[in-house]
Amino acid sequence: MAIKAYGAHAADRPLESIEIERRAPGATDVQIDIAYCGVCHSDLHQVRAEWEGTLYPCVPGHEIVGHVTAVGDGVSGFKVGDTVGVGCLVDSCQHCGSCDEGLEQYCENGFTLTYNSPTEDTPGHTLGGYSQQIVVDEKFVLRISHPAEQLAAVAPLLCAGITTYSPLKHWGAGPGKKVGIVGIGGLGHMGVKIAHALGAHVVAFTTSESKRQDALDLGADEVVVSRNEDEMAAHANSFDMILDTVAASHLLDAFTALLKRDGTLVLVGVPDQPHPSPNVGALIFQRRQIAGSLIGGIAETQEMLDFCAANDIVSTIEMIPIQKIDEAYNRMQKSDVKYRFVIDTASLAA
Repeated sequence: MAIKAYGAHAADRPLESIEIERRAPGATDVQIDIAYCGVCHSDLHQVRAEWEGTLYPCVPGHEIVGHVTAVGDGVSGFKVGDTVGVGCLVDSCQHCGSCDEGLEQYCENGFTLTYNSPTEDTPGHTLGGYSQQIVVDEKFVLRISHPAEQLAAVAPLLCAGITTYSPLKHWGAGPGKKVGIVGIGGLGHMGVKIAHALGAHVVAFTTSESKRQDALDLGADEVVVSRNEDEMAAHANSFDMILDTVAASHLLDAFTALLKRDGTLVLVGVPDQPHPSPNVGALIFQRRQIAGSLIGGIAETQEMLDFCAANDIVSTIEMIPIQKIDEAYNRMQKSDVKYRFVIDTASLAA
């Protein structure tokens, strides 16, 4: 099937309208008309080859929401007309220890990303959600139960939502726990919303006084300006967990000092330069931990979507037509968005 998409042919060229091919649905495939696609920082890094290994033409997009238009003969979980989502993964080995536990994001033989991973389909690598349609094996398709008017704001849950939900659940954020969220951006704003809904006492950390009220409005119980030493010191040795969403190199010691004994600082942002080496003594003498977390497996992503629907949680978004994608990338680099861009893929027909 030939469909319209937006992609880049080289790192130094803007995204443009292109035509791509999608395979016809196989026995276990689901064909989806894409309604909305969120814009992730990963898209920008990959398109502009700021991460190694970009395959061109590159059609980004892994925060996909749409409607089923066809299913293969062997599909049992979906039918035409269903509202569905596709996140960061479209395949994994399905037989390693991690896959057997429903942790496909840690597949020991390598998972297949929604875009920029080798595949047998034309042109030899996966092409993402900046397109009119996508065909995905039903094991990697997710059910969406939010109301129709929220669908655009659901799209970023497929990456930003699960990237924050997974560590918050794994490290036990909930009633009686004090949880910090570092950074109030595309990831951080979802972390605040989800941690609040889980019942934790949520403290948002920002470098900007101007974001204090924004963080409170998102659901934070308290806000700390991390450049204010007195505000930081007031929270020493008190956090069960701090989720650090910042994708720029920074000193982690400022946050490990805020953890109580056995507390954990969880990193989900990947900086382009390494963080300065942490003070090991601060970890040893309080049995503190610095950990990392990726996205979630398919089962946990479905759990997150159901939790967000039950708690009326969506991303805070700004809708754009696809023709403004390069402008959106430039604004993202300046943190000039509250808090996630979403593409209305109907604009691809223009």
